[in-house]
Amino acid sequence: MSEGVRTVIFPVAHPHLGSTRDLFRALLRVEPYIDEEYYVGFRTGGQEIGLDPNGHSKGMTGPVDYWHVEDVEESVATLTDAGAELFQEVQDVGEGKRIAAVQDADGNVIGLLQEAA
Repeated sequence: MSEGVRTVIFPVAHPHLGSTRDLFRALLRVEPYIDEEYYVGFRTGGQEIGLDPNGHSKGMTGPVDYWHVEDVEESVATLTDAGAELFQEVQDVGEGKRIAAVQDADGNVIGLLQEAA
C-alpha cells in the first residue's frame, strides 16, 4: 500500500513565504526546484520538502507527512474503514499528482500522495 514518507509539507503564512524559503534554502543547502507564489518545493535526499502558503486555510496546523501510495482513493478508503476521518478529499495538485489526507483519533493528519501514472 505505501512506499513510505517521502514528502513533508509545511504551512506558511503568505507574508512569511520568502523568509521561510530562505531558511529552508540555508538548511537544505539546495535551491528550490519550484518557487512560485502558490508553492515552494525543495528536493533533497530522495525527499520533497514543500512550503504551502495556503496550508493554514486548508486546516494545517503544522507539517504534514505524505505517504506515497499506489492508489490514493483506495488508501483513503482503507484508512477510513480502519477508523480514520477524512481531513482533505482527493484532489489533483497538478500534472496528475493526487493527494488526500485523513486524521487519526488524536487529530494527527496523515497525508497520502499518488504520483502521476
